[in-house]
Amino acid sequence: MNPSTPKTAVASDDLTADALFAPAKGSTLDQAIERGRTALLARQHNDGHWCFELESDCTITAEYILMMHYMDDIDDVLQAKMARYLRATHVKDGHGGWPQYHGGDIDLSCTIKAYYALKAAGDDPDAEHMRIARKAILAHGGAAKANVFTRILLALFEQVPWRATPYVPVEIMLLPRWFPFHIDKISYWARTTLVPLTILCSLKAKAANPRKVHIRELFVTPPEQERHYFLRGGLLNRVFLALDKMGRAIDPLIPKSVRQRAVKKAVNWFMPRLNGEDGIGAIFPPMVNSLEAMTLLGYPMDHPARQTCLRSIQKLVVHRADGSAYCQPCVSPIWDTVWSALTLMHTSDDAQTQGAIDSSIDWLVSKQELDLQGDWAVRAPDLKPGGWAFQYNNAYYPDIDDTAVVVALLHIQDRRRGEPGRHRLNTDRAADWMIGLQSKNGGFAAFDADNTYYYLNAIPFADHGALLDPPTEDVSGRVVAALGVLGRPQDREALRRCIDYLRTTQLEDGSFWGRWGSNYIYGTWSVLAGLALAGEDPNQPMIRKAVQWLRSCQNADGGWGETNDSYIDPALRGTHGGLSTSQSTAWALLAQMAVGEVRSESVRRGIEFLLAHQQSDGFWSNPTHNAPGFPRVYYLKYHGYTAYFPLWALARYRHLRSAAA
Repeated sequence: MNPSTPKTAVASDDLTADALFAPAKGSTLDQAIERGRTALLARQHNDGHWCFELESDCTITAEYILMMHYMDDIDDVLQAKMARYLRATHVKDGHGGWPQYHGGDIDLSCTIKAYYALKAAGDDPDAEHMRIARKAILAHGGAAKANVFTRILLALFEQVPWRATPYVPVEIMLLPRWFPFHIDKISYWARTTLVPLTILCSLKAKAANPRKVHIRELFVTPPEQERHYFLRGGLLNRVFLALDKMGRAIDPLIPKSVRQRAVKKAVNWFMPRLNGEDGIGAIFPPMVNSLEAMTLLGYPMDHPARQTCLRSIQKLVVHRADGSAYCQPCVSPIWDTVWSALTLMHTSDDAQTQGAIDSSIDWLVSKQELDLQGDWAVRAPDLKPGGWAFQYNNAYYPDIDDTAVVVALLHIQDRRRGEPGRHRLNTDRAADWMIGLQSKNGGFAAFDADNTYYYLNAIPFADHGALLDPPTEDVSGRVVAALGVLGRPQDREALRRCIDYLRTTQLEDGSFWGRWGSNYIYGTWSVLAGLALAGEDPNQPMIRKAVQWLRSCQNADGGWGETNDSYIDPALRGTHGGLSTSQSTAWALLAQMAVGEVRSESVRRGIEFLLAHQQSDGFWSNPTHNAPGFPRVYYLKYHGYTAYFPLWALARYRHLRSAAA
């Protein structure tokens, strides 16, 4: 993102100028950049934005099929396409189930949902793939061992009793803010998912299930006889389990008028947030929960809110040329657009490329939220809105991560065009909004400030451990980058506090954890890029240690790769059994180049790896999931990451080496 040449740090493995400028094997640098530029421009929409596919594991697609059966609104053609996708992602030769990410171990809950969806779609339980999956599920303890969200889905389909699920009464909507639990104390994604879900759970909703499909064969013990649905953890977890049992016991005593008032408050909360055809929270789970809650409450099929909610879900479906289809958890147009524009910035000065960047900026500016105060205003009621969302529209939940990168893009492009200040109103509003949501420890989260009520991750509902949105290294690094680029005097104290936060989060080996990308390579790049743009000395120990860690992770083929298993076992950070991926390689290269490492042998070898692995279509490709939705429980594959990040690394390398020459 830095348009100027960074300070050059002294490296022990500097090359001669001849070696630096020598063309890499297989393809010249200029040719590779031109192919990538042409391919990226071809993917731009007419209005100036980019939006690549965003794929997750099998669960969202399986849930889509089961949603159709819940509603008794089954599109058999679409169902057949989705069933084809599920069969294609099944690991028959190996663990026998479905993983959370490509190459991962079996995930029991993924596998249960996929099996149930395929059976609902008409697959014979005695078919080979179904027998293999069933055997794997039973070997891992059966469907009773599924996670909380899977057990709630099974309860809706009457496959397990409601006691198999955590007690989530709709009356939580009536709790005061000072109470230990309140919806404002959990993350935006948990909040939007939970509120309509409390209606379904409290009123004991039942799926239509018109074809009466069951999965009793997936239980080791009959579900009505099972007594061990909840694992007992530490003291706090046991306390919450006791409270859960107590709440379930007194639930029949809740006055009908109180329940009705709570249901009304829940509806009054989620209806204004339905967000048109972009959907509540602009993510799949709350969209489905809201649709099913409206159905349960008697909203007719032709009710405008119900119809709009359904369309928001349908718009997430991707149809593939092979006849399969899958459902995305959400879409990523702001994120894809800003990184694509930054990538193109140094690929060419021709009118087409610069026009594409200008067009993307005009589109981004139209998407800035300047009017609505979202849920974040609970923490900062006097703060003016000014952020960007991750999706097309998500006014209640702008994303600090996206906002920081857009701010940097606008400011840099204005400078490059000789029009400093053209978008100052936009960048000032955005920077003020971000700083207004700085957490007490100096860091930044994705959506809220000080969302750090860690004790809530011990409640039975939170077995996924992703109930909160605390400050993270990668988002904080991006904010440091944005504030560094802007260089506003009034931001100095906020910038200093954030850099101090980053110093405290660096690990002993020099790396930084990555919350929103896989994983330590992503986190380390995010931090180093931010520190460089903030003008931090590249020779200081913190930065040198991070660079040395990156070099220590480089594979024999010159690339980098990192397994999502590193979220489970930190000892695996920066490694993937020697497998290199284009996005991890690009992040490692961009991190090093940001702090002046363009002359290093490590960078040269990484560039050669990217040149050698570019496809004929100008992009790169890898089947791996490259980001967590929630670390350890849910992962994503950003298809755009193999389109723009490797190209950006090549273009940045060429720009810096030309400046050095």
